[in-house]
Amino acid sequence: MADRSWFYASAGQQQGPFPDAQFRDLIARGTVRADTLVWSDGMAGWQKAGEIPGLFSGAQSPPTIPQSGSPAMPGASSGGALSIDFGIWDFVWRSVVFFIGAVLVIPLPWVIVMYCRWIVSCTHVPGRPALTFTGQPLTILWWYLGAIVLNIGVALIGIQSLNILMILVQFALYWLAIKWFFANIASNGQPLGLGFSGSIWGYLGWNILAVLAGITIIGWAWVYAAEMRWVCRHIEGTRRQVVFKGTGLEYLWRIVVTALACAFIIPIPWMIRWIMRWQASQTVLIERAANRAA
Repeated sequence: MADRSWFYASAGQQQGPFPDAQFRDLIARGTVRADTLVWSDGMAGWQKAGEIPGLFSGAQSPPTIPQSGSPAMPGASSGGALSIDFGIWDFVWRSVVFFIGAVLVIPLPWVIVMYCRWIVSCTHVPGRPALTFTGQPLTILWWYLGAIVLNIGVALIGIQSLNILMILVQFALYWLAIKWFFANIASNGQPLGLGFSGSIWGYLGWNILAVLAGITIIGWAWVYAAEMRWVCRHIEGTRRQVVFKGTGLEYLWRIVVTALACAFIIPIPWMIRWIMRWQASQTVLIERAANRAA
């Protein structure tokens, strides 16, 4: 049990994962009580901590505190914000591998899958323990090789106007990548059945608008925030609605601070993690109107 990671429910939100030693420290401090719902790998579902053999000892277990109501089991109908956390060195070495894969061209699909598996495992969704990514490199390999062949063909023909075609192909590949990413997210080893219903024309329109907003110097931040809301609105297959709460102004000042800090090179990983944590915290799950009515 010493190698296990634990999650616990607090105020209707999932907390964790915590290594076994840290989790037992939470028990000792009274953060996790005998009546707290917890989950770990190998468990069929959420259970009260006091019901798990070996987790509480007679010396550690505090008296059960009377409740006015049992906490809602995560994932039942509760909402909450996403969170993401990762070690700086984990980010650095994976980013270096990603860069090398991009330079060598052919390994890039495998590196992308490696990166997606890691970042999904670092993302925590209320009520969805042990997120994993099940996408395979061969799926995107054919898209990638097709784009390379098309790019070489356009270069050999030498007609400049065909460069517009290549730009459209790139946007189409990004759109397919979004659909592929959501379709391959799983929880506790089971596919979530997610999908992305945003149209390719909608995606293209948002990106054209972002380019045009660049003329205003700062307008891109509001466009990007609106595009994030559009993406979240078109995530399907969820019992709860995904909503992005961040604003253009919040994006703008954070990106400005990040750009200034990144000029010193060394803070880059910390600043990227800071931005990603904020963006995750602004992505929340709320109960759908139909579920509330039921």
